[in-house]
Amino acid sequence: MHADECSLWVGPQDERSRTPRFRLQRAWGAGADRFDAEAVAAFLSDGDDASRGFVGVRLLTGHRVLGALIVARREPLEADERLVLFAVADMLAAPLRAAEYARRLESEVVERTMEIEEQRRFTAKIIDSLPVGLYVIDREYRIQAWNRKRETGMQGVSREEAIGRTIFEILHRQPAEVLRGEFEDVFRTGQMQQFQIESSASGELRTYRITKIPMRLDDTAVTHVITIGEDVTEWREAQQGIAQAEKLAAIGTLAAGVMHEINNPLATIGACAESLALTLAEEGITAPRLATSLPESLQLIEHEVQRCKGIVDGVLDFSRPKKSERALLDINGVLEKTLFLLKHHSRFKKLTVQLETQRSLPFVSASEEQLVQVMMALLINAMDAMHDRGTIVLRTRSDVARDAVIAEVVDQGEGIRGADLQKIFEPFYTTKPPGRGTGLGLSICYSLVAENSGRIEVESVVGKGSVFRIVLPAATGQPLRAAV
Repeated sequence: MHADECSLWVGPQDERSRTPRFRLQRAWGAGADRFDAEAVAAFLSDGDDASRGFVGVRLLTGHRVLGALIVARREPLEADERLVLFAVADMLAAPLRAAEYARRLESEVVERTMEIEEQRRFTAKIIDSLPVGLYVIDREYRIQAWNRKRETGMQGVSREEAIGRTIFEILHRQPAEVLRGEFEDVFRTGQMQQFQIESSASGELRTYRITKIPMRLDDTAVTHVITIGEDVTEWREAQQGIAQAEKLAAIGTLAAGVMHEINNPLATIGACAESLALTLAEEGITAPRLATSLPESLQLIEHEVQRCKGIVDGVLDFSRPKKSERALLDINGVLEKTLFLLKHHSRFKKLTVQLETQRSLPFVSASEEQLVQVMMALLINAMDAMHDRGTIVLRTRSDVARDAVIAEVVDQGEGIRGADLQKIFEPFYTTKPPGRGTGLGLSICYSLVAENSGRIEVESVVGKGSVFRIVLPAATGQPLRAAV
């Protein structure tokens, strides 16, 4: 086959180009610069070469045109020459297809790599912008992520120093065995852990909420643990102030009952004093009857004074703000102390209290004062829901499956609608009429129980009553968490 000119035309490198611009890739023979690019593009578009002064074969990949092999002759090609031209075109199309695929793949890899890197930088920026300290460890306890917040402050450690080292090499303020135990619990159970600690590392006493979150790379076993540390000192102080105000409001509801209760022993004391005074006036100090009744009257007066003192001290002890310190407690003792405070309330005396307590319960590690406040709030809520009539059931039991101790307050009140049930622990949400509640009681209960590593559950049926259930982990006998 003899051709005056032969050329290879290839399409655009940019696949997203809406208008193909085929360019001359290679030319053989003289006068290659005389090829008309527009004529070639028109041929590639419609496949017509008869009117354009050349013979062309389109190079295809599927239905898409890669380019063309163009032959310019003064005379038409013979049939066998056309076959040769088509064979050559097929030979050229294969490497062009491979080259295009490789180029497209390379372009996609580069583009995807840039997207991944941009997303990585964006994610890292989010993590560094968080106002909390965050780090991630793997199964070998080696640090894989360490945000900027962990680098700041008096105890800050640089990211370069932390990444790749074990957490025990970086955090020294907490015993390694305690820290290891916390991580092992998350790796083993796959459950998030949250607790509060106090630290004076910054020079002043601060409270931090520590959250340990399980992370799974392959949706099977826990592969990493994310730890978040948040300074909640101001929040806790505000919460304590609100809790104290709510407690004082509860004390206000007890005041009338307490005064009424104190009147009884005071009346007894007054009667004894009046009797002694009459005896003295009528018979003198040497009266035989006075010698017989005086010791008995003094003993009775002392007993009634101590009774008044016990009532007042119990209420005052509950009302005073004090540091919330955990201790090993019997939950039944918490119920007894709560009932001692409430039994002086005139409205509460109209109700029947049924105790269904399990003896020999495991101890819980908690603040007695906070649990008494929680039980007090739940009982007052039950009293309001029952309109001062009916039976309140107090139950305690152990839950071996959850390794927990449970206390329940069961009322026969109005019940809670399903729409309200999801909101009752939100601050300032209340279903009581104006002037009967602030909407803070259950919110504070929720926070206080959570602070003692427990949770509140509620079940309710409209028209039949509600069950508020406090679930606290059974004490294991291990020391309380150390500060870090």
